[in-house]
Amino acid sequence: MKGKLYLIPTVLAEGTQENVLPPAIRNIVKNLEHFLCENLRSARRFVSSLHVHPSIETSQFYLLDKDTAIAKVSSLLEPLLHGTDMGLLSESGCPAVADPGALAVDFAHRHDIVVVPLVGPSSLMLALMASGLNGQCFAFHGYLPVDSKGAGDAIQRLERESRGKNQTQIFIETPYRNNQLLGHLIRSLKSDTRLCLAINLTSPEEKIHCKTVASWKKEIPKLEKVPVTYLFLAS
Repeated sequence: MKGKLYLIPTVLAEGTQENVLPPAIRNIVKNLEHFLCENLRSARRFVSSLHVHPSIETSQFYLLDKDTAIAKVSSLLEPLLHGTDMGLLSESGCPAVADPGALAVDFAHRHDIVVVPLVGPSSLMLALMASGLNGQCFAFHGYLPVDSKGAGDAIQRLERESRGKNQTQIFIETPYRNNQLLGHLIRSLKSDTRLCLAINLTSPEEKIHCKTVASWKKEIPKLEKVPVTYLFLAS
């Protein structure tokens, strides 16, 4: 019999375990000793913070990141093939969404391994819920191009798509480029397009603001190097 692959959500903000993770997460992690993760150090810290193991040293962590070759996935998931359950941890939030862990999930399905998704915080869904934008039709685009022209072209293309489909566009950015991206958005989007910034979700410093680009231009905020989810919907 093969093991099960548990998709274990992590926190979006430090110290929020009690508020955002259901008790079932602890019960499942307590019975797991093998974990796939994007970052070994933060994964160990997260599992340790749940206080379900006498010692973190009894757990095994396997690195699965953006540089992991597809050919290596089978060796990483070998415990599953021999009947041992494994947990897949995201660096932040839900595994396999904007996350290299999707490789492990794909492997599991191809080898008839049971995949068990668990409830936890998703920055994309929380931001969409709180934006007031269209939750019936939306798309997540990951990261936009870094250079000014590439970013501007992508934003304008996504705005046309948003207007044509009445589709909310969702994307993220590396925290140190927040202000750069916000500048691209303010310059490239039309004045009546609604832009939402969901900042530091689930943390005590959480801020969610949604207004037209024209309104944003009156007072452009200075964003800190914190997690931000961006959403817009063209009129």
